Amino acid sequence: MILSDAEKAAIVSLWAKASGNVNALGAEALERLFLSFPQTKTYFSHFDLSSGSQDLQVHGGKVLGAIGEATKHLDNLDAALSKLSDLHAYNLRVDPGNFGLLSHTIQVTLAAHFHAEFDATAQAAWDKFLAAISTVLTSKYR
Repeated sequence: MILSDAEKAAIVSLWAKASGNVNALGAEALERLFLSFPQTKTYFSHFDLSSGSQDLQVHGGKVLGAIGEATKHLDNLDAALSKLSDLHAYNLRVDPGNFGLLSHTIQVTLAAHFHAEFDATAQAAWDKFLAAISTVLTSKYR
């Protein structure tokens, strides 16, 4: 995946605003995922999935934290996400289709909180970025 300089700037700029609130934003993205796509709950049977729960806050923070780490490695996502890819493919065995669903709910959450910054350029850049992350995370399934 090749991101243009403008796309990289849009990703990094929006991440700078979101990075201070990863637990709440991540929890909200997960809540949106579970409400919109209830089949994704199967991987979280041991979690308290009620709105605002500590489980959602912690895991949501981990998810967005990993995305934040990926923003530091836009030119080498494969290496940056290799361990996470191994975990999801070999240990957790997450349905690869779920990554695209989560990518969508992350974008909706970012748009809801940063509507001025999440313009068409930022949305296209984040869509491309999250699709690339999904591709890396599913690469070990083959």
